[in-house]
Amino acid sequence: MNKYLQLFRTGNAIMGIVGVFVACFMAAGFDIADEIVNLLISAVVVFMFMCGGNALNDYIDYEIDKTAHPERPIPSGRIERKTALYAGLVMFISSVAISFLTMDIECIAIVIVACILMVAYETCLKQRGFIGNITIAILTGMMFLLGGSVVGSMMDNAIVAAMAMLVSIGREITKDIEDMDSDEGRITLPMRIGIRNASIIACAFYVAGPLLSIQPMIAGTYGILYYTVLIADAVFVFCAISVFKDPHRSQKLAKKAMVLALISFILGVFRF
Repeated sequence: MNKYLQLFRTGNAIMGIVGVFVACFMAAGFDIADEIVNLLISAVVVFMFMCGGNALNDYIDYEIDKTAHPERPIPSGRIERKTALYAGLVMFISSVAISFLTMDIECIAIVIVACILMVAYETCLKQRGFIGNITIAILTGMMFLLGGSVVGSMMDNAIVAAMAMLVSIGREITKDIEDMDSDEGRITLPMRIGIRNASIIACAFYVAGPLLSIQPMIAGTYGILYYTVLIADAVFVFCAISVFKDPHRSQKLAKKAMVLALISFILGVFRF
């Protein structure tokens, strides 16, 4: 594989494009074709942003990757560490610059804030446990806000963005519980307050997300197929219960529940 394609982990970046396309569709519905230019711009923005984040990650974690991922470009000696840093910064700057083509202040602001948060996470927040969990959750939710903003309907995605943030925090805490014995150089929430207390907090976030899913039902925002979100909600509740006994299973199921919830929001766009 080309060393830069591997550095940028372009497969993940392409998945980011799929994610923002879905977010755009959720906000604009079948009118998405009217926003094709901004849709393409957002795809490039997200692709470059994720490439920048992956390059910065490799730059920061080069010592860890010598053991964990020796095949990556920096530890394998195919790319100098400084080159990876420059490549990452160019990608971040390019994503911000291209976002100006949308001429939408909300979109531009989201991209700038996302870049700042990603750099802050990789350089210092990742090691600080809970604040790092929150940062990742915010970045997850911001993808849906970006998708809404580029089609002129950012607030239409506010609920799904908030749900994604809440359940992501629960999942990130659960992963920290699972990795507690192997985590080095980090002070995670379970380390600070203990496994049981951290599990209680993760449980609360797992439940808070599904509670928000009720709002679109009350408001009639989506069609009848949106009610399939109740399946995802049930899985999240199960995750909340199982986090106390089996954090590995809990966080794996949470990831699947997130996909189910996303499908429900997409189905909700279809009205019969």
